[in-house]
Amino acid sequence: MKLWQKVTIGLFLGILFGIYFSEYIPFVKPMGDVFLRMIQMIIVPLIFFSLVSGMTSMSDPSSLGRVGFKSVVAFLGTTVFAVIFGIIIALTLKPGEGVSLDFGLQPEIVTAKSFNMIDFFLNFIPSNIFDSFAKGNIVQVVFFSLFTGFCINSMGPVANPIKEGFHLVSKMVLRMISMIIQLSPYGAFALTAWVVGTQGTDVIISLSHLLLAVVIAMFCQYIICGILIYIFCRISPIPFYKKSFEYQMLAFSTSSSKATLGTTMQICRDKLGISNSSTSFVLPLGASINMNGSAIYLSLTTIFFAQIMNVTLMPYDYLVIIVTATLGSLGSAGIPGAGLIMLPMVLSSIHLPIEGVALIAGIDRILDMLRTTINITGDATITLIIDHSEGTLDEEKYFS
Repeated sequence: MKLWQKVTIGLFLGILFGIYFSEYIPFVKPMGDVFLRMIQMIIVPLIFFSLVSGMTSMSDPSSLGRVGFKSVVAFLGTTVFAVIFGIIIALTLKPGEGVSLDFGLQPEIVTAKSFNMIDFFLNFIPSNIFDSFAKGNIVQVVFFSLFTGFCINSMGPVANPIKEGFHLVSKMVLRMISMIIQLSPYGAFALTAWVVGTQGTDVIISLSHLLLAVVIAMFCQYIICGILIYIFCRISPIPFYKKSFEYQMLAFSTSSSKATLGTTMQICRDKLGISNSSTSFVLPLGASINMNGSAIYLSLTTIFFAQIMNVTLMPYDYLVIIVTATLGSLGSAGIPGAGLIMLPMVLSSIHLPIEGVALIAGIDRILDMLRTTINITGDATITLIIDHSEGTLDEEKYFS
């Protein structure tokens, strides 16, 4: 039985347990707490080693050329846009309103102080990195990670052993994540039973609202891909949509950009007329760092949780969400069940409790199918646009 099927069963069993055996909730809640603690345990190491490993992997001069620069700027730009778009959809549709959940959160903890731009940027730089690691200050950990990666790259060949060490530890952290994710069915059962048993069944209704909001957001982002092609390439996006259906269905069924990459490269090269150089360089880079669907998911879901917990977010909180959701979507590449790992990072960055993550575990498979489809479509879109900007797009093949 596949993991997502086990998680779905755990979710439904948790709902039934919470409704009919609520008096036994204290006995199953610790199981969910163990799962959450293990997620919290891995967040900071994941961010630090993944970012340093990623930076040191991009030291090849060929990745720093004109096409590489265009690719990185385009991918980061569309990711930030996707995060902001997810926030706008959440604020417009308000999927979390009408349901009030209590996770023992103290309002004074999450209500932000008046925003100060200077303090906001100064807060990026840690005064004590060990304190930042211990307290899980993600923004400061990210700054230290990027600074570490930059310094390692500046050392030249002498730093190769250090690079290999970071790459190896990064793989170890990913292995740890894979093992933790295997516990998600039990965590989903225990935490769902606890939430339903203590909060009632209204929470199930709120999940349907979240799912609808995500579907609408992903559909809009899908249309935006075509708009970008029209604006930057001045060609009709209709052939792109028609010829992309094959890899999109593969992405939808596998929920893996990596598993879909080979098929996507073949279609981009043979059907969309994208040059072999762009297909071989830009597309794999996008599959590694461009996660528009995940960016929308992280920001929208974070606002959803703030709404169901009746937390008023201030401008500072939205800026933090934009930064952490962008970095979280970049760091989610290649990680199975990335939503369960990255979402707590974004929630904790604005001091929201992460217990609610288990609520979406049962529908995360559906959400993952949707966001993976948007992820790979966004990769192909940017690859086509960059190839057109280089004058190497075969428009005859594109329209054939």
